[in-house]
Amino acid sequence: MITRRTALMGVALSAVAPIASGITVASADSESMTPIGEKVDLSKVARKKVKLVPPPFVHVHDQVAKDPPSIVEFELLIVEKEHEIDDEGTMLQGMTFDGSIPGPLMVVHEGDYVELTLINPPENQMQHNIDFHAATGGLGGGALTLVNPGEKTVLRFKADRPGTFVYHCAPGGPMIPWHVVSGMSGAIMVLPREGLKDDKGQPVSYDKVFYIGENDFYIPRDANGNFKRFEDVGSSYGETLEVMNGLIPTHVVFNGKAGALTGDNALTANVGDRVLIVHSQANRDTRPHLIGGHGDLVWETGKFNNPPQRDNETWFIRGGSAGAALYTFRQPGVYAYVNHNLIEAVNLGATAHFVVEGDWNNDLMAQVVAPSPYGEDVSAIYKSKKALP
Repeated sequence: MITRRTALMGVALSAVAPIASGITVASADSESMTPIGEKVDLSKVARKKVKLVPPPFVHVHDQVAKDPPSIVEFELLIVEKEHEIDDEGTMLQGMTFDGSIPGPLMVVHEGDYVELTLINPPENQMQHNIDFHAATGGLGGGALTLVNPGEKTVLRFKADRPGTFVYHCAPGGPMIPWHVVSGMSGAIMVLPREGLKDDKGQPVSYDKVFYIGENDFYIPRDANGNFKRFEDVGSSYGETLEVMNGLIPTHVVFNGKAGALTGDNALTANVGDRVLIVHSQANRDTRPHLIGGHGDLVWETGKFNNPPQRDNETWFIRGGSAGAALYTFRQPGVYAYVNHNLIEAVNLGATAHFVVEGDWNNDLMAQVVAPSPYGEDVSAIYKSKKALP
């Protein structure tokens, strides 16, 4: 008998048809599970309901825990929708958590319980789930959260490792990379209960926190070389897969769109502000760099049990992870924050701007001589076509 659930799963997996023969496609049923174990009585644990906010901003939270561990309730609505990824009108048939790329940053403290309600509305076409790299067991929650359109589920896990971690959709087989590069990733930050500490074990805090999610997109082109637009997410799969398998992205962007964090949407700070930057990349390696600034303290792997590195010029975020960097701005101006593969930063879109207000410090940097004509005759150097000695 074909049930509604079976039919919906067929829709979700029908897009797999273009895969070459010989590749085994993992179905959602093969990855789902019913956990069997002793029930845990959490009836006396306090609950906190948190409303998430779109990146680059982060919901209100305490840096140092004020209360005993609690159950922190979040809700994510899965939204399949078209998403503009550059100023030329290039459209991605996106799959998102809460309608944003990346999904929102969640913040809890070590020892808290994360209780997530994951909703897959009936308007969607695809089956989805969520894999928390911060969680232990059941494919990071992916095996317990598989939902078809029109379903919801609730997952609880204990946040027992402090740090920054990726979460992403992982519904099985070739659906996994497709969903991730279609926008379905985000991050969670698990703060130590006593707050962050520097490399010497001394407490540190931040005045502002911004979340930057980096994405690589793979948009097919038509016969004339123009980016294609598809009617819905399902119809985009086959041609997108071909581009994906070439491993060369057409766009590499911060927060879902080239220029999403520049101009009127630039990140703002003042001289003296200590700014924590959480940076995630669910699929590819990246190398953040703040032009004109540094990483005063950098948790390159994002794990707060490890001492941070100091004074980094560029740091490395492994694909499938999130890192954190703390910097105190010391000069005013516009700072470009880039993926320091400069081809990806300049040509493909992975650039953000920090606009910093305050007083200039000539001791840190000064223009000693303004640009002016150079009067010496050095033309003889250029008369030979041979390489200079």
